[in-house]
Amino acid sequence: MYNTIPKDAFLFLKDLKKNNHRDWMQEHKKRYQNNEKALKKFYAEVEKGLNKTDQIEKLKVFRINRDIRFSNDKTPYNVHRSVSFTRAGEHRRGGYYLRLEPGNSLMA
Repeated sequence: MYNTIPKDAFLFLKDLKKNNHRDWMQEHKKRYQNNEKALKKFYAEVEKGLNKTDQIEKLKVFRINRDIRFSNDKTPYNVHRSVSFTRAGEHRRGGYYLRLEPGNSLMA
């Protein structure tokens, strides 16, 4: 069975964009955690698919918290989710990056 991106993950990110502050995030922490769990299953499926034609050594899920120390934009959370897949072996260069963001799609 293939895991898919839950629709609520995009709805959550849209809501977060409108309410990007700590109090709102604390109120919706359970929803965030449920979406993260589902997204990690989806990322694992993507990694499995990549391993059919490549060798993936590491999967890195980027944090939702932003580093705001030196930024003029003080919103505390990213309104996208992203992950990188590192290729195995020193002889392989590059890797793969996946970014999920509401309204940012290659499909019409």
